[in-house]
Amino acid sequence: MERLLEAVWDTSSVSGRLVTSVVLIVLAVVLAGVAGRLATLRVAGTSNRYYLRKAVHYLTVVVLLFALALLWQPFAGRIGVVVGLLAAGLALAMQEVIGAFAGWISILTGRQYRVGDRIQMCGVRGDVLDITPLRTRILESGSSSDPESWIRGRQYTGRVVSLSNHLVFTTPVYNSSTVLDHLWEELTLPIPYEADWHLAERILCEEAQTISSTVEARHAIEQMRRRYPVAEAEVDPRVFVRATSNWVELSARFVVPVRAARQVKDQVTRRVLDRFAENAIKVASVTQSITIHPPQPLETVSVPTNGR
Repeated sequence: MERLLEAVWDTSSVSGRLVTSVVLIVLAVVLAGVAGRLATLRVAGTSNRYYLRKAVHYLTVVVLLFALALLWQPFAGRIGVVVGLLAAGLALAMQEVIGAFAGWISILTGRQYRVGDRIQMCGVRGDVLDITPLRTRILESGSSSDPESWIRGRQYTGRVVSLSNHLVFTTPVYNSSTVLDHLWEELTLPIPYEADWHLAERILCEEAQTISSTVEARHAIEQMRRRYPVAEAEVDPRVFVRATSNWVELSARFVVPVRAARQVKDQVTRRVLDRFAENAIKVASVTQSITIHPPQPLETVSVPTNGR
């Protein structure tokens, strides 16, 4: 035990510094775990505890590196030159890493998104699982417009996608839940001209009013307008009519929660189709009429013959 303590306090030899370095690393791991648990005991909210635990771990790593640098004192007297050369070399060789770290700082300070937000970045849609200094992990959700997605709706696919943080500087980031947490959804149905499209419009409007989260969306917009100078948005359900060469196109516009868009649209579609069937209203489709005329009978021609 005495020899171990002597080796720990011996910083003049290489072996003593190695032993001290190992002890510092073990202490740092233990202290990071204990300090992370103690720091989150009185903190409410899963996200707050997550970020506080991450901050404690990063701070422990920084202190450990500083202690090891003081212990070994690399290139004493020339540390400025060495740091300058290392910084120049790292800047050239690690551009992607530096850009990702700068993106991480931009995400945290600019509040572009947080853990739990539903975002779309670089063609990837889903909920943010984790934000590290280099990468953002997203639990992917499907899309009806992406041909590579086998989930034809905004529901989880089961895949976790990792994206570099430097993408926040080069690609748009669509955040669906950070401020409003609601989306405008549309249900479009074509109605034949010979059908009662006025009744169809009324049915579509009534069902949209029943399913729309108008009150919640209006409250969210009022809170958003306190922070941002945006115009007042219309959240009341409406049905828009458009005449085409084939049918009357009815588009119901309503507000739904971000994570319940597919379920809400499924419910309103089922109700509308059931009421259309009750009122003998058909949904139009692309058809082609072909008229077949029966062949005309051939006329018989009599040829006179000479009698003998």
